Amino acid sequence: MSTATKLDPAAAQRAANRKSAKAGRTVIFRVKRCEGPGKPSRWEEFKVPVPPGANVISCLQHIAANPVTTQGARTTPVVWDSGCLEEVCGACTMVINGRVRQSCSALIDDYAPQEGDVMVLEPMSKFPVVRDLWVDRSRLFHNLQRVKAWVPIDGTYDLGSGPIESPASQGTRYKLSECMSCGCCLEACPQFNLEEDKAAWDTSFIGAHAISQARLFNEHATGAILKDERLDALMGQGGINDCGNAQNCVKVCPKHIPLTESIAAMGRAVTIHGIKKFFRGE
Repeated sequence: MSTATKLDPAAAQRAANRKSAKAGRTVIFRVKRCEGPGKPSRWEEFKVPVPPGANVISCLQHIAANPVTTQGARTTPVVWDSGCLEEVCGACTMVINGRVRQSCSALIDDYAPQEGDVMVLEPMSKFPVVRDLWVDRSRLFHNLQRVKAWVPIDGTYDLGSGPIESPASQGTRYKLSECMSCGCCLEACPQFNLEEDKAAWDTSFIGAHAISQARLFNEHATGAILKDERLDALMGQGGINDCGNAQNCVKVCPKHIPLTESIAAMGRAVTIHGIKKFFRGE
């Protein structure tokens, strides 16, 4: 057995499914549907012929073109969100067979290799449903604003060469920069809950993605100009102290970003920042 198989049995199972996938099979898609915010949910099932290499998005496109349930009833096309279709934009996140992930990279051969297998699709539960599988991720981006997750520049003119960085620093920050704000870490986090009241967004848990992005920009030579403001935000209500250390976030991150390392690093930074503020009398 390979090291990869020992470390990730789920990946080994997907590989085995892929090898045994039957060509020309039909898969049942069980989709949780909702007509709009505040409307009741319902389940509908669709039969989809699966060609080799099909992903969840291509199957949803088939359903959209043929919106007929397994009972023969005509219905409305299923609504979902997507953009790049190559696991970069983060828009197509949904819960697939009970696990949050990107639907563009979820291959049917990996999860439903046999005739009549079932794929269950649900919207993320930690964000308001717009319709069907499409959710409103505005709170996710609001939390990035809370930690000022950007590099401040004075104008767009030529500012000259940037600061020199070591390869080690570049390597660390590059991995953190791969975050695509998909929401997987928030869906899996027991401390991050559905909050439709926008007035409560600034005091509810900020989430692993924002903590990691605060680390990314605090370690950037220019971005560090706003370092204290980011640490102040993480010291406040809903900040890093609200993390329960469940470590679910790092397990579901599609980019394998070391989120728990970021949480630990920012926890240390916040502690040091708080001690300095105490002795400065702030």
